[in-house]
Amino acid sequence: MKLPNGYGTVYKLSGKRRNPYIVKKTVGWHFDEKKDKQVQDYVIIGYAANRAEGLQMLADYNTNPYDLEASKVTFAEVYEKWSAEKYPTVSKSNVNGYTASYSLCTSLNDKLFKDLRLVDLQHVVDTCGKNYPTLRKLKVLFNQLYDYAIKNDICNKNYSEFVDIVRYKERNPNKYDRKKFSKDEIKRLWELKDDKYYQIVLMLIYNGLRISEFLDLKKVDVHLEEQYFDVVDSKTENGIRKVPIADKVLPFYQSWFDSAPDCEYLLHTEDNKHFLYRNYYDSYFTPLMQNLNIEKTPHCCRHTCISLLAEAGVDQTIIKKIAGHSGAMSLTEKVYTHFDVQELVKAINQI
Repeated sequence: MKLPNGYGTVYKLSGKRRNPYIVKKTVGWHFDEKKDKQVQDYVIIGYAANRAEGLQMLADYNTNPYDLEASKVTFAEVYEKWSAEKYPTVSKSNVNGYTASYSLCTSLNDKLFKDLRLVDLQHVVDTCGKNYPTLRKLKVLFNQLYDYAIKNDICNKNYSEFVDIVRYKERNPNKYDRKKFSKDEIKRLWELKDDKYYQIVLMLIYNGLRISEFLDLKKVDVHLEEQYFDVVDSKTENGIRKVPIADKVLPFYQSWFDSAPDCEYLLHTEDNKHFLYRNYYDSYFTPLMQNLNIEKTPHCCRHTCISLLAEAGVDQTIIKKIAGHSGAMSLTEKVYTHFDVQELVKAINQI
């Protein structure tokens, strides 16, 4: 079928090629002195695996012409340009989430963004082996990058909206059961209490913190004499709270507080630097658990604390205050309930 004049052309190149069909469009004419005639000036829109795909590329371009120079950037380059604009405007936790999602996309990095198709994005989802919450973050990243690319004339079709993650809603291939430590396991931890890194595990069990909250805890927010500390940066509004320090782990806090005078954080690496989550989890927490043949995550410590408080008969509102449960408290509890630190210390000392 002959295409209309000025519409463009699609034809097959010689030789063996992955995408043998070239998609071109005439953008003007000039006089060629050697040929002594007018010749076409054209732009190459792209290359396609078959004629039908090439015609679709040509139709898309004619419907919504985009900057062909801009369209030559890769997935990695789009990410770099987007992140340079985005990251200064969002929280550290959001940056970490986007960065983690991007790390799953290595197979896309060198591909031209405009040449990506749904099958490429879906392949990342299908092969990364991550659970549903992580896949949701990955799809958000895809959405953000496509919004940026379309806005900047890098492409004109958003394939991210068709990425299917629903099929993995019930799947969690990397899951550890988020269950509490057994009494026997806690006893084994106490037998190793002289090891400062096992102390951290025990501190987590007796404070109910999210691991990120504990690693980011600064000494200025720790009040040893009053036996509490302030969580000033959390993933939720309710996470900003005062957390009691149980009598039985108070010496561990004191020891960590005194161990590195020049470090502003309570917990620190061997060289007195701030613990990053991945460093702590991979190099410390996981080997400690493997040494005891215990399959647990840091979140299991938080789950254990909450469960132990409930088993001890501690009031549910106090438990919510200590744990900083987002959305768990009723309006009455949020507005009218107030506990002083000593009440919270008394509660944590029941476990």
